Amino acid sequence: MGLLRLKMPPKFQLLALLAFAIAMIFLENQIQKLEESRGKLERAIARHEVREIEQRHIQDGAKGALVEEDDLVVIYNRVPKTASTSFTNIAYDLCNKNHYHVLHINTSKNNPVMSLQDQVRFVKNVTLWKEMKPAFYHGHVSFLDFTKFGVKKKPIYINVIRDPIERLVSYYYFLRFGDDYRPGLRRRKQGDKKTFDECVAAGGSDCAPEKLWLQIPFFCGHYSECWNIGSKWALEQAKYNLVNEYMLVGVTEELEDFVMMLEAALPRFFKGATELYRTGKKSHLRKTSEKKPPTKESIARLQQSDIWKMENEFYEFALEQFQYVRAHAVREKDGELYLLTQNFFYEKIYPKTT
Repeated sequence: MGLLRLKMPPKFQLLALLAFAIAMIFLENQIQKLEESRGKLERAIARHEVREIEQRHIQDGAKGALVEEDDLVVIYNRVPKTASTSFTNIAYDLCNKNHYHVLHINTSKNNPVMSLQDQVRFVKNVTLWKEMKPAFYHGHVSFLDFTKFGVKKKPIYINVIRDPIERLVSYYYFLRFGDDYRPGLRRRKQGDKKTFDECVAAGGSDCAPEKLWLQIPFFCGHYSECWNIGSKWALEQAKYNLVNEYMLVGVTEELEDFVMMLEAALPRFFKGATELYRTGKKSHLRKTSEKKPPTKESIARLQQSDIWKMENEFYEFALEQFQYVRAHAVREKDGELYLLTQNFFYEKIYPKTT
């Protein structure tokens, strides 16, 4: 090569180098294309193998999968005045079509804390009542840790929470005027015409900051400290339970998104829920009557309390978590939300099937 280079004119040497460089670039491109093709082929083979495995086991596993799905239990320990009736009605409307049972947990005087013996009874019912599975339980009951009772398979917890002042205002007027769900039912404070603002100005007990303390203890559970108003331990325990014990916690202000994600995650129960929420007559069924928005002055007075600060911290924590989950589950296009498709697959499966 050195001898040729000596005999070749510089012009031809340059052309030879250029041709060599072009040839190397071409070869590199071809190698890269081959690598990409090999990668695509490996992924295609992996998908084919997964399909073969699924096809081979579908008959053997169908019964087991069906039994597993039919053993599901969902508990919605609903917080009062968070659009819980609107959401629960969706579950009732879908139960026949999706073949599951809905059971209301009706506690005496709506007490959210069960006695120890009732906790044991409830855990046994939920776990062993096979005739009622799959089941959707709902009621105004605080969170109950099933693992304390030796249960291996825990139920799936879900919930919805609301801006704490909005929730209190709604509850205040509900006790006096009821709602459009059962308008003829006499309420506990019926006849009291005092507005929420007048109550706050007068320092009334029904609008006191202490009445805000509800969503934290509902998530905290059946520990005594959960119900000590203003407990920082209760706040932290509620946060822990929300993240570790609940599959999904939505917010009243974004209820449709909550329904959409539940349908994607639990189609056994919620298939068709999004469409029903958007078009059904019961999606906004329960509306508190005679409710008047509070003034800025009333809101400011409540926001001065440490109790509001803690309940609002919990609400903001739940909202941030919900929006984080939603950001990884849905996208918006032309003003409409749509669910993301499956974004993972399996490859490099060994040993190879024959």
